[in-house]
Amino acid sequence: MSSPGTHPLPPPAPSLQPPHRGHAPASQDAASVAPGDIAVGVVIGRASEYFDFFVYGIASVLVFPAVFFPFVDRLEGTLYAFVLFAFAFVVRPLGTLAGMQIQRRFGRSAKLTIALFLLGSSTAGMALLPGYQSLGFTAIGLLALCRIGQGLALGGSWDGLPSLLALNAPENRRGWYAMLGQLGAPLGFLVACALFAYLWGNLSSADFLGWGWRYPFFAAFAINVVALFARLRLVVTHEYERELEAHELEPCNVRELFRMQGHNVFIGAFAALASYALFHIVTVFPLSWIQLYSDQVIGEFLAVQVVGALLAAAAMPISGVVADRIGRRRTLGALALLIGAFSLFAPLLLDGGRLGQDAFILVGFTLLGLSYGQAAGTVTANFQPRFRYTGAALTADLAWLIGAAFAPLVALGLSARFGLISVSFYLLSGAACTLLALRANRALSSVRD
Repeated sequence: MSSPGTHPLPPPAPSLQPPHRGHAPASQDAASVAPGDIAVGVVIGRASEYFDFFVYGIASVLVFPAVFFPFVDRLEGTLYAFVLFAFAFVVRPLGTLAGMQIQRRFGRSAKLTIALFLLGSSTAGMALLPGYQSLGFTAIGLLALCRIGQGLALGGSWDGLPSLLALNAPENRRGWYAMLGQLGAPLGFLVACALFAYLWGNLSSADFLGWGWRYPFFAAFAINVVALFARLRLVVTHEYERELEAHELEPCNVRELFRMQGHNVFIGAFAALASYALFHIVTVFPLSWIQLYSDQVIGEFLAVQVVGALLAAAAMPISGVVADRIGRRRTLGALALLIGAFSLFAPLLLDGGRLGQDAFILVGFTLLGLSYGQAAGTVTANFQPRFRYTGAALTADLAWLIGAAFAPLVALGLSARFGLISVSFYLLSGAACTLLALRANRALSSVRD
């Protein structure tokens, strides 16, 4: 796909399957799918989803403690907001399973339409909610319901395109194409953070808390509509359907998946845990720490995070080049060690005034771009073809749940009580899990060979 608005079909290209003897070459019968087209679809879809989630994450710090939890102090209000933040990741696997059932019965395009409209509606619905002063605890309940809707929608929006991208990418370029599928994260954060920075810097505190914070949530619905049509133009074409079916990228029986290859789901979830643990430690948690315990101006800190997102986006192509040279698993292992080393300096940087805090963000985002660029589907190739579609989706769900769902809550809660050394232990645990999972995967691969 060349752009969200226009999508000429890809030109005929040789099929991935060799032609049968006595038949015309496959390139004369059907067009194949260009990995670049798949990558564009993945980036557009993921950027819209990450925008929704980062809008909520930033608002959990800047808005929700005052609007929905004014009956407690700022720290407790932020912790309560982070509890709701985790809800989406807890229910995400349920959304994946529900989406698989919808796909079996009504097709992939119907599932994707339902999921993205639920995502956009849940996010826009938050913008319409009155605060605690108007509805009391009912307002909190409605916010939690919308957050659960986001999580169910994100699980249900799995379209198999990242797996198709990995399978169709040239063998010596798989690290590069894996990175392309991850670019949506820094792009989504960049737009969300820049929008909040603009509103924070140009509105009074009363106007921002009264109505200004609602605009990013409305914008999320519009972005999701655009992303929906862009992705539908991709997945409903005969070429893509044919490729998805050829690679058996269809839902499978979940019980059979866990009985036959459940170990691959768990190894895959832990293999990228260092990156997932770092994800919210450099995006959502530091904003809460600055808001509560630092003299740095919030608008200026948001601007630093925007620069950090740009660094993460720039680091991702580097991760692709490195992974293609030394292998994706070695790349993840090396970066887990770097994240572990970075964690040792985290307390010093976060407690080191503006210069140290800015350095934490810039270095952290760079490491995030390098590691997260290769975090998706590192061991997906271990799945048998018929289990790959469902296995890859549930692996990602578990990685988010274990590594990232409770990161802001745990990091802020423990840091407020025991100091910033808690952040070091959190990141070190993620790095250790990644190294152990990669070692286990290598051992299993040796046994299979």
